[in-house]
Amino acid sequence: MKDELVDRLRSVLDDVVDDPDVLDGHRNDHATFCTAGTPRALVRPASTTEVQAVLKVASELRVPVVTQGARTGLSGAANAIDGCLLLSTARLDRILEISAEDQVAVVQPGVVNAALSRAVLEQDLFYPPDPSSWEMSTIGGNIATNAGGLCCVKYGVTSDFIRGLEVVLASGEVVRTGRRAAKGVAGYDLTRLIVGSEGTLGVVTEATLALRPAPEAALTAAATFLTIEDGIAAAAAVMASGLRPSLLEFLDQPTLRAIQDYRDMGLPKDVGSMLLAQSDRGARAADDVARIAAICSAHGAIDVAEASDAEESRMLLEARRLVNSALEPLGVTLIDDVSVPRSQLVALLRGIADIGSKYGVLICCPGHVGDGNMHPTVVFDRNDAEAEARALQAFGAVMELGLRLGGTITGEHGIGTLKASWLETELGPVGLELHRRVKAAFDPLNLLNPGKVLL
Repeated sequence: MKDELVDRLRSVLDDVVDDPDVLDGHRNDHATFCTAGTPRALVRPASTTEVQAVLKVASELRVPVVTQGARTGLSGAANAIDGCLLLSTARLDRILEISAEDQVAVVQPGVVNAALSRAVLEQDLFYPPDPSSWEMSTIGGNIATNAGGLCCVKYGVTSDFIRGLEVVLASGEVVRTGRRAAKGVAGYDLTRLIVGSEGTLGVVTEATLALRPAPEAALTAAATFLTIEDGIAAAAAVMASGLRPSLLEFLDQPTLRAIQDYRDMGLPKDVGSMLLAQSDRGARAADDVARIAAICSAHGAIDVAEASDAEESRMLLEARRLVNSALEPLGVTLIDDVSVPRSQLVALLRGIADIGSKYGVLICCPGHVGDGNMHPTVVFDRNDAEAEARALQAFGAVMELGLRLGGTITGEHGIGTLKASWLETELGPVGLELHRRVKAAFDPLNLLNPGKVLL
C-alpha cells in the first residue's frame, strides 16, 4: 500500500526510511517508563533546505514530527508517537567554523559534543558544557534539553554558551535568533527560549557557540565523611571560600556501597558520603586542591586524598565515573534530576532516604553538589510489578520534595514525557498557559513533538 507521506518525502530528499525494523530501533531514547509509539517514517536530512522541505510536507499533510539526535536523553523527549515522522539530525554533523578571534564555533546539530570539544582544543579553545553522555550526545540534543554536566559549577550550562541559532519552524520557514557578537539585547531572547524547548518549537539546524580559552591542567581531591551532613557542609564551605572548583561532585552512602560492591575501591562500609573536587587553574591547581583538602578536614573528613598529577586525578574520579555501571546490576534505574538551593541539600538527601524507606526501594543520590543539582536514582527489581509501582511513587515523592524545598523537577534532563504531568505543579496554571501560548505562536498546528513537555 502506497504511503503519500513517504512518496512525497522521497521526492524532496534521498534518505527516507519506512522499514519497520529500522523504525523500531529508533522509537525511543534512554528514558525508562516513557511510552514510545510507532513512527510512520524516518528522514535524515543533510541541509537546512532539506529540513525545510520535510517540514513543509509534514505541515501540509498534518503529520507530527519528532526530532531526534543521538537519543541519549533521559526524559522521553525523543520518543516516537504513533504515526509520527522521525527527523534525525545525524547527517547534519559538520563543524562549519571555529574562530579563535571571535571565540565562537558554528556547528550543525548532529556534531557530537566530545568531537567539538577536541576540535576547538586544537586551537587552544574550550567548549565547557560536558554532559555525562558527551562521547555520544550531540550539540542539538544538548540544546534541546539545555544539558548540563560536571563542570557546570564553574562554567554554567548549555544556554550560557549559545550565541545564536538557525531554526526551521513547523511551517518550513527559517528564523535566525541571537547573534555572533558577545553582546546584544535587541528584542525578546528567542535563543534562550528555544534552548531547552525539547524540539517543540522548531528544528535547530545551526548553532553559534561561545568558546573560552582552554583551561590549564587540572588536579583533583577526594574526601570521605562519616555523614551526609559533614560532606554537604564541606561542599558549602568550599563554595563559600572564594574558590571556584571546576568540578564538585557528591556521592551518598548507598551509591558508594554499590560502587564498592561493583569494584573494590577500598571504601570502608562506614563511609557516609564522598566529595570530589577539581581545580583547572594549572600552576595554581595544587594550591586550590590543598585548600579544598584543608576545608574538608576541618569539616570532619575521615580521609582526604590530593592528586599530584593527571593520572592520580583520573584515579580519584574513578568512583564518579562508575556510578551508572555500579547501579545497573542492582535492577532497573529510574533517574531523577531535581535541583535545590545548596542550603537545602541536607534536607533533600535526608528526605530522599525517608522516601526510600517509606516505599521500600533503594534510592541512590549522586550529584553535582556545587550547584545543587542531584540525581536521585530509584533502583528496583525489574521482575516485580509491585516494586515498580512503589518506585514510581517514590520518584514522584522526590520531585514533590524538591519543589517543597524551593527547587525544580529538572536541572538538566528536561521534561519530555517523564515529567510532563508535574510541570504545572512547578509553573502554576498561569505559567503553564503562557507556555501553551508560546508553543501555539511557534507551532499553531501542534505538529512538533506534541505531547512532550506540555500535556
